[in-house]
Amino acid sequence: MKIFTIGYEATTMGEFLAALTTAGVERVIDVRALPLSRRPGFSKTPLKGALGETGIDYVHLRALGTPPAGREAARKGRHAELAKIYAGQLELPEAIAQGAEMRLLATEMPSALLCFERNPLGCHRTLLLRAVAPDAKAVDLFA
Repeated sequence: MKIFTIGYEATTMGEFLAALTTAGVERVIDVRALPLSRRPGFSKTPLKGALGETGIDYVHLRALGTPPAGREAARKGRHAELAKIYAGQLELPEAIAQGAEMRLLATEMPSALLCFERNPLGCHRTLLLRAVAPDAKAVDLFA
């Protein structure tokens, strides 16, 4: 299984959509706990609309997002703390169910996990894939 990942930090909507379409992504799986953004076009409703106009499906899996303490740790560059907090998040029943759903969705069509951070090494996307889909080949767009 191959799963793309993409972070929209420091990009425009045009560059974001171009990267997805060039890679052949047909579905974006939003793994943000809060699908809101100060960057124009990247909050849930406008993002879903822009992706739809490009022919890309959108799914939001909130339980796979990072809890507030994890987001704070990530912002401060405390990656070991983020990993510990996020591991706890993935043990929650709703996260276990959505992790299985993410795997299923990614097998149906080429999919990309979406979060803010451009660098996947500083983002929970990498932790998520290691925990839920360790057999997947991760292809990081914009990395």
